[in-house]
Amino acid sequence: MRSLFPHADRNDFRKDSAMTTPSLRPVALFALAALSALAAPIAPAAAQDSAPVLSPASKFSEESGEALYANVCQACHMKNGVGATGAGTYPALANNPNLAASGYPVMMVVAGHRGMPPVGKMMSDDQVATIVNYVRTHFGNNYADAVTAKDVAGARP
Repeated sequence: MRSLFPHADRNDFRKDSAMTTPSLRPVALFALAALSALAAPIAPAAAQDSAPVLSPASKFSEESGEALYANVCQACHMKNGVGATGAGTYPALANNPNLAASGYPVMMVVAGHRGMPPVGKMMSDDQVATIVNYVRTHFGNNYADAVTAKDVAGARP
């Protein structure tokens, strides 16, 4: 096979390379310094302001609808509930007529469907009711009939 660079033999390149081991030392030091800066701990106040705090165990600890949405739903359905398309398709929750029937979002959260995991397994009945009511009353949705923890308990397998 003919080389794209006939004047450069593979062995000649290694012998004549300007990037010898001593000249790589400053590059390596710079790379280590950059990685150290990236790995530095974030100040607690900055972390609280910029990102939700993850739940510490296998159950979600958030209690409010807003906190549950931010930590559980927002990554796929986006901050304003418009959904997303990319590696998968995540339906919009904003102005979603499917949410009119309160049992529909309860079953989605409890049992999951297609790409949506059954996140309700990691929530109490009160948390599922809270997140469903939050989504049904935000993002342009105005469904006033509230879901109760008793409704959620009846929907669980």
